Amino acid sequence: MNEIQKERYNRHIILSEIGEEGQKKLLNAKVLVVGAGGLGAPILQYLVAAGVGNIGIVDADSVSLSNLQRQILYKEDQIGLSKAEQAKTTLNQLNSDVKISYYPFMLNDDNASKIISQYDIVVGATDNFKSRKCIDKITKAQSKAFVHASIGEFEGQISVFNYKNGPSYSDLFPDTPNESDLPLGVIGVLPGIIGSMQACEAIKIILEIGEILSGKLLVYDALTHDTNIIQFSN
Repeated sequence: MNEIQKERYNRHIILSEIGEEGQKKLLNAKVLVVGAGGLGAPILQYLVAAGVGNIGIVDADSVSLSNLQRQILYKEDQIGLSKAEQAKTTLNQLNSDVKISYYPFMLNDDNASKIISQYDIVVGATDNFKSRKCIDKITKAQSKAFVHASIGEFEGQISVFNYKNGPSYSDLFPDTPNESDLPLGVIGVLPGIIGSMQACEAIKIILEIGEILSGKLLVYDALTHDTNIIQFSN
């Protein structure tokens, strides 16, 4: 590590659980973030700030006015532009140490295996079950951790699937609900809370520290600040 990096990541380096060796692990890590919306915005910002050296962004959408209530990575003058491309532009200004690749299209059964094979960890920040099932299938086949979360109204859920042969998304959610039955509203701060938790899980996996949410579903209620953890297995 050079002197500039030692200064930038000083608050990591002085932690006994991280140190210089841990920061080097972060700099060498490769993380794919699928979805650059409400959850993806804080995930990407914290992973880039932490110095995760190689990050991929998958998102087919463009920035819309209604996104700005919660997707804090974007600004009014970016409305109508590609989220993935604009996210890369903004994040490059945050940390030039990080190599960022972007994929301005949907992850699907045709491209997922090739894209995911280039990364160590996948963080899912999607809002549809088809993408989650696709990520789950490929990460399981490639023995890679899948950091998942979902949000709706005032509640968020987070878990880690396929971690060291642990339970998968399909083990916990074998059925695919009707997308039209899901709540569309969400309090603006909730993606920031849950997305930050996802970034934390990804960083812990890279550093091999702490307890990973494998076989556990953390459920958070923003109205009461109640947090429950549900255990499950394959």
